[in-house]
Amino acid sequence: MHSIHRLLLVVLLLLIGISSAGASVANAPGANLEVSLITYGPGETYWERFGHDAIEVRDSVSGESVDFNYGVFDFNESNFFINFARGRMHYLMDAEYSAPEQASYMQDGRSVTRQHLALSPQQATALRDFLLWNLRLENAGYAYDYYADNCTTRVRDALDKILGGALKKQLTTQPAGMTYRQQTARLMSAQPWLMLVLDLGLGPYADQPLNAWQESFLPMVLQQQLNHVRIDNGSGGFKPLVQSEQLVSPNRLDVPPVNPPDLRLPLAAAGLILAACMRAARRWSPIGYALLTSTYLIAAGLVGLLLIGLWTLTTHHSAWANANLLFFNPLALIMLPAIWRARRGIAPSRFIEALWLLQLLAILIALSLHLMPGVVQQNQPWLLFAIPCWLAIAWSLRRGARPLSS
Repeated sequence: MHSIHRLLLVVLLLLIGISSAGASVANAPGANLEVSLITYGPGETYWERFGHDAIEVRDSVSGESVDFNYGVFDFNESNFFINFARGRMHYLMDAEYSAPEQASYMQDGRSVTRQHLALSPQQATALRDFLLWNLRLENAGYAYDYYADNCTTRVRDALDKILGGALKKQLTTQPAGMTYRQQTARLMSAQPWLMLVLDLGLGPYADQPLNAWQESFLPMVLQQQLNHVRIDNGSGGFKPLVQSEQLVSPNRLDVPPVNPPDLRLPLAAAGLILAACMRAARRWSPIGYALLTSTYLIAAGLVGLLLIGLWTLTTHHSAWANANLLFFNPLALIMLPAIWRARRGIAPSRFIEALWLLQLLAILIALSLHLMPGVVQQNQPWLLFAIPCWLAIAWSLRRGARPLSS
């Protein structure tokens, strides 16, 4: 969620400098350590839309403050885009002095919020030592996952580790407000084309019911949830984990909507308009009909090939078993010649008719899935888009079609 192009060697040199500078974060006693969660609001670039966060550790005596974050990746890494396409993303942890790090986000207009955590000296020491251990070259890298293992879940897990599992115990008992799909659509809605691509590519994994622990893959959600967490106060009672919260810098960018957009009506309307254009073109423009319908079939076939590739050739498990394959699939490519014959009034072959019946069956299966109990992929918008288009194509391919007007 945060792109920083720097070598890990720089981080290690920073660590050496911190450790050798007398009183510092690296060697301060726990009583002098102040730990805060720093949350950054969404940015303008697509990889910044989910926000970012870091753990700030400050030595109250020397005033030295360091931010530890898990969001480093490098576009210049060997085979970066190939590995990204295959779902093998290599991320790193790094550390930066707090003031310049946070100032860069303020300059970009992103909000910066500090939550001072009520950790005991022992917990603060344990967290600092864990973060320094994690910063070592042999420990800093990890296999990134959008939802299950990202820069925020790593921060969350580090806090949970030193709290003895108290964070996970409390959050897993609370329901989440949204699913992975809904949060993704909400945060990407400022870039509609990318939001639609992601929604089309997400499978049923993205629609599973979540608890608050799982939904805390988002920085802003984790920030909100920590305000409700209680921890042992050392005297047999409990105290709030968040001791105080401060808005360091307000947001100056467009704020994501509170709720995800409802794509059903827009995509249903788009499907009906496209189907109507197919029918009108078939009557008045044979070439226009063939080009328009072929474009749809090519797009449906290529999308199907992509979905199959994501399922079988990558580790993007959030895209596996995508039910959109039932109406966007490679069979559409086989129907292309029949479209060009149909514009001359030539009836489709029995093979093409069988393909259409198979496609009709697939659509009926897609509709039936929504009547079944359990987790169902929320792909109604794409189903509403595809159904009128396929019906228009079936109408144009019906046996005994008459020659089109010239």
